[in-house]
Formats: sequence, structure tokens, C-alpha cells
Amino acid sequence: MTACRRAVIALGGNAMTGPDGSATPAAQRAALAVAAAAVAEVVATGVEVVLTHGNGPQVGNLLVKNEMAAAVVPPVPLDWCVAQTQATVGFTLADELDAALAARGLDRRTAALVTRTLVDPADPHFATPSKPVGRYLPADEAARFVALGQRWEDRGARGWRRVVASPEPRSVVDAPAIAALIAAGFVVVCAGGGGVPVVEGGGPLAGVEAVIDKDLTAALLARELGADTLVVATDVPHVVVGWGTDAARPLGRVTPAELRAHAAAGEFGSGSMGPKVEAALRFVEGGGERAVVTSLENIADAVTGDAVGTVLTTP
Repeated sequence: MTACRRAVIALGGNAMTGPDGSATPAAQRAALAVAAAAVAEVVATGVEVVLTHGNGPQVGNLLVKNEMAAAVVPPVPLDWCVAQTQATVGFTLADELDAALAARGLDRRTAALVTRTLVDPADPHFATPSKPVGRYLPADEAARFVALGQRWEDRGARGWRRVVASPEPRSVVDAPAIAALIAAGFVVVCAGGGGVPVVEGGGPLAGVEAVIDKDLTAALLARELGADTLVVATDVPHVVVGWGTDAARPLGRVTPAELRAHAAAGEFGSGSMGPKVEAALRFVEGGGERAVVTSLENIADAVTGDAVGTVLTTP
């Protein structure tokens, strides 16, 4: 492989919470410090790094606050929750990464940018919301939010859960600002949670209540920034086919055609590995040099070589 010049690294949810899934401020900061140390290893190689991240647990916490305080203050819309959690995770990750870079004697700084992602108001996902967010509630409590215009579904014994649209990302509105920060020498944290979803309507851009898949936005951003490599960090070292069976096997170096065939055969869950595989495919099929899906501790090796993770390249 040729030396990587610019990499987009998409941090998964395991980089945002404690080992037990705890999302307390202390647990989140400790988890982000571990992620920052891994990212600093990549920066130390001289590669330009852009970081994206998840925000599911953080948005979930804000939605609980919305529910509990609904009789006191008006609930804030979902796009506001995405923006708020981008800022919270962004500044915390920037602090931890600045510290990790300084510990390695690297004269680099981090900038965090609240990022908007353009979606199509006619996207069919708006007509059939299916992405579950937040916690389960009994029917009478869910009814309060249905009255506010939210969509909730009966999920059986566990109760009712809110569902929202998950539209396709069309472009990252703030990609030029991200590029300018890279050119100025910053490591950039951006597009958290897939970005704040916005639509065009003939006037100013407007936020919409939706959740964009973070990995699909990372793939789009990587193409828009001309990155060489996309690394999708998750909690396993490889993409696995035959998961949960005696025939399970990890995938190493694969072609887009091979990985598409596995996806078409239903090998990857839509709520877990599926979007990560799709993001890797879109990046490489769209002209990117290589994409790697691997665990957080492997990201430095994933950027600099082909010895770890599931590596997707053009034939």
C-alpha cells in the first residue's frame, strides 16, 4: 500500500462509554482518554487525521431528561440533541487528544466543530420512521409525547419506544470548514452522530428531527475531503461471516465484490455491523483507496498497514 496522507477515523460507541456501558461524565471522559491515546499514535506518524464519533448514549440521556422535565420545560427537538451532544463529546475528546498529543511531544492541537449534514426532505425514510431512540415507556407516558407530534410504537412487553427517520446523508455542509482546519494544522473532531440533519427549503437551512447513520456520514465526509483511508473503529478486530455459528470466520483483505456478496447474503445485521460494512463499501466504491473495519486498539496499525482488521481495497 502507498503511505496514507489523510485518514478519517470513525469512532464507535465503545469509545464513548465505560466498559460496562456506563455513560456517566467520568466514565465517558475515561473512555475518550483511551480513544485519544490510540488516535495520537496515528497523528504521530504524520498522517492528517479527522475524527467522527457516535453519540447514541448521550442523545439517549438527553431524551430521558426531555421526558422527565416535559411538564416543566418544553422538550427540545432531536436535531438540537444531536448538536448538543456533538459539542459535549467534541470538546471532551479535543481536551483528551490535546493531552495525548502533548504527552508524545507533538506540537499539534485539536479543534471540534458542530457539523451539519444535508438530507433530502423527500427521503422515503421520513415517511416510514423506523430508527428507535431513547428508552421504553408505558403507553400513558408515551402518549404525552405523541401529543407533541412524536412517533412512538408499541414494542410489546417492554413498552413503547420512539422511532425517528434515518435519512441518507447527501453532503456534509461544513466540509469546507473542516478542510480549512486541516490545512491550518488541526486534528479535527466533527460530524458526531452523523451530523445535525438539515434540509434545504428555499431559505436558510433548517434542522429536522432525524438520526443519520454516523458511519455512512463518515464515508461521505472521507470522500469529500479526499482522504486516502477510512477506518471504522468498532468493538471487534474483524468483520466476521457466519457470526454465532461453528463456521464463523474473520475477513481479512477483501474486494468490494466479495464484501457486497456477503452483505447480500444477509451476513451483517442492520443494527450492528451492516452500516459499518456499507460505509466501507461506499468509500472504496466511490473512489477511496482503502477502508478498514477493526477494533479501537488497532487503528494506528490500520492506517499505516494492511496487517489488521478487515481491509477493503479496489482489485
